[in-house]
Amino acid sequence: MFTKLPRWVEIGGFWLASIAGAVNAIGLLGFKHQAVSHLTGTSTLLGLALVNLDSSGAFHLWLIMLSFVLGAALSGLIIDREALRLGHRYGVALVLEASLLFLAMLMLSGGSVAGHFLSSAACGLQNGMVTTYSGATIRTTHVSGLFTDIGTMLGQRLRGHPLDTRKAGLYLILILGFVLGGSWGAYAFQHVQFIALAFPAAAALCLALVYWAYSRRQGRPRR
Repeated sequence: MFTKLPRWVEIGGFWLASIAGAVNAIGLLGFKHQAVSHLTGTSTLLGLALVNLDSSGAFHLWLIMLSFVLGAALSGLIIDREALRLGHRYGVALVLEASLLFLAMLMLSGGSVAGHFLSSAACGLQNGMVTTYSGATIRTTHVSGLFTDIGTMLGQRLRGHPLDTRKAGLYLILILGFVLGGSWGAYAFQHVQFIALAFPAAAALCLALVYWAYSRRQGRPRR
């Protein structure tokens, strides 16, 4: 039940959503206006490139999509479980995400488009980390599903069903984190360009350290 949701889920979710929002803002400002934390817009751009017979653009977009999938696959390989639970190897996944973002920063700062693919893989890795809790889908790299779930919950409330305020609160926290992350990601990009990726990368690394410390305090193995 969401009424028993541990506080660390909300705190960690806000932090992760902020990281994704920052990376996506940097992507929109610097990766030829391409989103990297989700694939909806990228899929549309791929369709447009195919219609325009833009083979190089289509191949680039396809590689971004493939990188996202490979990142999610890496998450599944590391964590090996869908349900959100303390003790899973989230710390390892976060360190890998930070490494991918740092490498993307170096590549993009040097003018290499390989940084686009590394950034997308990092977002796919993060999106695959958090999947379900008490039967509810939890995503931290995009907010379309969160808005949909909130709208559905409001509609059910109008029909007389009770509103799960804890679940709605979590979704609002994730949305707020994504928006605020986009704000500080955009602000950083305006001042230091692709070096701005160092901030979400450092945030992911810090979150891994906090997670390991908290897991150890709760008597869970450090993973």
